[in-house]
Formats: sequence, C-alpha cells, structure tokens
Amino acid sequence: MADSAAMPSDDVLNWPVFRLLDAYRARVLSPVEYVERCLDRITAVNGAVNAIGDVYADEALDAARVSEARWREGRPRALEGVPVAVKDEASISGKRVTYGSLLYENHVAVETEPMVRRLIDAGAIVHARTLTPEFSIAFFTHSRLWGVTRNPWNLDYDVGGSSGGSAAALASGMTSAATGSDIGGSIRVPASACGVVGYKPPHGRVPIPGLYGLDDWCHQGPLARCVEDAALLVDVMSGPDPCDHTSLRDPVLLGRPRGDVNGLRVAVSVDLGDWPVVEEVREAVICAAQTLERAGAVVDYVDLVVERDLLLRASDVHYRSGFAGDVADDILGREDLVCPYTRNWLELVSRTPDSFLEGQRIEVEICRRVDSLLQDYDVLLTATMAVPAFAAGVDYTLEPFRIGDTEFDTFHDLCLTEVFNVTNRCPVLTVPAGRSRESVPIGVQIVGRTYLDAPVFEVGMALQEALALPTVSGLASGLMST
Repeated sequence: MADSAAMPSDDVLNWPVFRLLDAYRARVLSPVEYVERCLDRITAVNGAVNAIGDVYADEALDAARVSEARWREGRPRALEGVPVAVKDEASISGKRVTYGSLLYENHVAVETEPMVRRLIDAGAIVHARTLTPEFSIAFFTHSRLWGVTRNPWNLDYDVGGSSGGSAAALASGMTSAATGSDIGGSIRVPASACGVVGYKPPHGRVPIPGLYGLDDWCHQGPLARCVEDAALLVDVMSGPDPCDHTSLRDPVLLGRPRGDVNGLRVAVSVDLGDWPVVEEVREAVICAAQTLERAGAVVDYVDLVVERDLLLRASDVHYRSGFAGDVADDILGREDLVCPYTRNWLELVSRTPDSFLEGQRIEVEICRRVDSLLQDYDVLLTATMAVPAFAAGVDYTLEPFRIGDTEFDTFHDLCLTEVFNVTNRCPVLTVPAGRSRESVPIGVQIVGRTYLDAPVFEVGMALQEALALPTVSGLASGLMST
C-alpha cells in the first residue's frame, strides 16, 4: 500500500503524503527525521529555485516532536507530522504575511484562517511560506520583495502563478503538501508548469474569510504530489465556517480515489475553440484522452467554444468590481513601491467599457455553454495552459509574450483556467500529462459537473496510474548533492 507507481523513488522527500503516513505508522521514519530532511532540502535547494520565503524551523521541529509522541501513543490525526507549506497570502496568527509586496514586508497576521487552522488541527506542520507574485495578480511568480521563482525542472522557466512557490516547493521536495488560492487559475497554472497536482474546489467547498469569501471566482485548495494526497487534503480543508457565509454546509469526503473510469463519459476540447494551444500541449491533452479511452472511458471530442475576447470582457468587469478595486485601495499613494505588472494590470482592468450588468450577462452565457455540455458528460478534459510555461523573471506587461510573430496577453490569452472561475461551482483538477522538449511539465484540466468533486479525482487517478510521471525534479536532488 505504501508504494506508488507515480512516485517510484526511494528518496523519502519524493514520497506522497499517504506513503509518509504509512512510514510513520510502521515506525520506519519519524516526523522529526522527516521535517529535518525537509529543512535541509530548503537550505540546499531554495537558493536556486526561490520557492520559499519565511521558514519556521524551530517551531516545526517542536511540532514534529509532538507528532512523534502522538504516533508513539497511538493518537495520530489525519495529517499527523506532515509538513505543509502555506502560500504567502493565507493568514497565520503571529506570522508575517507579505502578499509578495513591499507594502506588506513587515505585516503580521492577527488570526489564522480556516483552511490553515484545519490543517494544523489535523496534525500538519507548517514549516514554511511559499512565494507568490505581488497580490497574487500574475500567472508568473516574481516580485520586488522576493525576487524570481524558478522552475525546478528547468531553471530558465517560470513556475506559473500565483501559487507558484507552492508548486515549485513540491516539485523540489521542500514540502509534502502546500496550499494555494485561485481566482483565475492560480492553483492550476503552477501545478501544470511544475508537474504536480492542483485542485480548484467548487466555490464554498473550502471556506475563505472576509471579502474574497463572497467573490464567486475565488477559491482555496491544495497542491500535492499525487491525486490521493489532494483528495486527503480536501477532506481536511472542506466544510462550513462562520467566517464565510457561502461555505457549503456538507463537507466533501473523497477518501482514496481508485482510478475507476470504466464507462465514464469524457468530453475533450483541447483548446476551448479559440485558444492558441501549442503543439506540445495539444499532444499532451490528446495523449491523456487516449489514455482514458484505453482505461474504459467513453471519450468524445466536442465542439465547445469560449472565445478569448468574451472571457476577457467578463474578467475585466469582474476584477474591476472587486479584486482590482481592493488592490487599488491598498496601493493608493504608494504606487512607487509596487511592481510594474501590478500597476499595469490595474490600468488594463480599469479601461473596460462594459458595465457590471453586461459582465454578468457574459458570465451567464459562458456558464450556459459549459453546463449544457456537462449535461451529457461526466467531465471535460482540456489544456491548463496554452504553452508549457513562461520564461523566468520576465514581466510580460513590459515585454510582450509571442508565439511566432503574434503577441499574446499572459493574463487572458494563454491560460485556459479562467473560464472555470466563471463556472465556479465546477470542480477542476489539474494533473501532469507530459513534458515539453525543454523538460517543462504540461498539465491538463479535468472539469466536473457542479459540486460533483469525486469524478474528477477518479479521472485524475486513472491518468496518474497510467502515465506514471515523476512529480519531483531530479534537478532538485542534484542541487542537494552539490
């Protein structure tokens, strides 16, 4: 039970959570030993990858000793002794949370938000913070405060955003699990670029405090090394909380997915009809579809079209009405301290001519198209990103991204994720599906019917078992040994 075809390495820092828990249970590894190894990996690797910000070494080791005692006494909790890195956006009482911005360099949170509290209450050990672009605005991860985060599979490439540090930390073996947030693809894009698993739950599944709990596009969820781990983390994170009026009353209980897709109906739209998906990504999506067909799924290629321009109009209106307004208020009078991409994004969003009502009408139309398709299918399979990844450290609001001679907007043209923040009650799981010629991972999105989480995990598990792609970079191990 402790072995996994997807994670064949004997390096314990490559192990998924469920295998780590088996090792604790069998007394072949202790939480203290494992946390020490994670901290050593951070010391050795983070200088090159730059996925981790603050590290809580002493507190993590103290917590590991408590976990060790609980295992010895036969009182382990669901995540007892598992190191979890928390995105530098989620509040932890008494800890600095910078949001990737110089404006919050010394900001200390006064409370712990529900997702993190539930992980800690389940025995998880928060040993580090993971980096994010400023205010989680971009699909790349670098900032004036923290510098450039690099892809563990190829350091010339970016890790995606905005939960880029979480994905890179997992792919580097610096943590066993990580948290993320997703208002336009910020869990799924980094998961794709770094070759790990990322889950955007239906809105309300995981409670979010404050303003963003009322933003239907906003989600919190896990990043993990395997589908089983993601399911375990969602089971811990989900359920109602009084801080979030929209949190769902009944928690989800996914258990251990089996990967049974026999007879499951899978719709495939590689590019959603209007997205510039490059050939390497296209091949990975088709390979995933063929893999599912061989596993017994009924696979159809469908004519689903969601125009990029339509989504752009909806997203600009949505952000202008909430997220962008919040950021604009935050930086007022301090614009010189923020990153250029923050200022440029705010200006871009502010120029939209559409009214709030028109934005809502567009969202209704996008939902209609996706929901009509899912009336006949259990899941939709599509690309996560149109390209494998961006170049590391480039501000694409200053230097246009090109495919051939054509310029594309990295906020709206190259990530197919934002469509499913419009259809925000749909669960979406991103899993690894291939590698580019430059060794950069490529992920696919598995989109489910509203509030039906389990089928996307079954499909993800089937792909994981069949493709057996590594989720920890050998480059990270090489950096460790040098």
